[in-house]
Amino acid sequence: MRVLAEAAIPELPHYYRGKVRENYDMPDGNRIIISTDRLSAFDRVLTCIPYKGQVLTQTARYWFEQTKDICPNHVVSYPDPNVVIGRRLDILPVEIVVRGYLAGTTGTSILTLYKNGERQMYGVSFPEGMKDNQVLPEPIITPTSKEFDGGHDEPLTPAEIIEKGLLTQQQWETLSTYALALFKRGQDLAAKRGLILVDTKYEFGTDEDGKIILADEIHTPDSSRYWMADSYEQAFTSGTRPYSFDKDFVRSWVAERCDPYKDEIPEIPEDLVIQTSKVYIEAFERITGDVFRADDREATVFDRVRKNLEPFFQGA
Repeated sequence: MRVLAEAAIPELPHYYRGKVRENYDMPDGNRIIISTDRLSAFDRVLTCIPYKGQVLTQTARYWFEQTKDICPNHVVSYPDPNVVIGRRLDILPVEIVVRGYLAGTTGTSILTLYKNGERQMYGVSFPEGMKDNQVLPEPIITPTSKEFDGGHDEPLTPAEIIEKGLLTQQQWETLSTYALALFKRGQDLAAKRGLILVDTKYEFGTDEDGKIILADEIHTPDSSRYWMADSYEQAFTSGTRPYSFDKDFVRSWVAERCDPYKDEIPEIPEDLVIQTSKVYIEAFERITGDVFRADDREATVFDRVRKNLEPFFQGA
């Protein structure tokens, strides 16, 4: 299977390995961000999915273009299908998650917390009697701490964010406005494609002038949950999960077989990996309306990425 599991390039400086991305900080103030095919969930890497990195980079590219009138983003250029050159930012220590439905499988999702009996979450009150995957009266922001050392993200309320000095009041108001506007744009465009944008996360940073910039990715199958709109009503009525093409596909498989936060992750079957790759490609095509074109130049994905980044070696 053609996968990019690692992208360590010694000719590039200031290497940082994230859960799914390889990052290099350049002397000109930009950052090279390479999306690998690693799939991360439950604060760990589960497996690699062919073409996932290309799908994520190109899906985010579509959304950055569709939302650049709402807020500034970090994009400078795209030298390779798996690579974005972005402005280097000081990432803010709060991850902004916007949710439109009572859904999710992680420990910080509102459905998980709701099932555990919590009715006050993220500064929002929830009534009794809600059902799995029920639409919320209006989208809400459920912020979490941004743990840069690989620790668990923790739920926060807006008041806690200000009290702890994680953000100023003005920064929180700006992020909230941006996030809700981005989510509305995402839901509106997704609906035109027969999709429901259920929830998503955003990461923001500040530039040298303190201006807030959208970073990382936006509305991709990794950062967002999508459902097929025509599957929702029947699934909600029957109490099943609507058809999705996000990484819940693998997350649910793992969660059914172990405690993913404590137990060893079972090996993901090859047929599930291949099926998931097809789902990612389907996601790209459905979200963007474009045909996915796998870039299979060079012997491996890494060879292609390295070749396309050679012009940056001299500047390193």
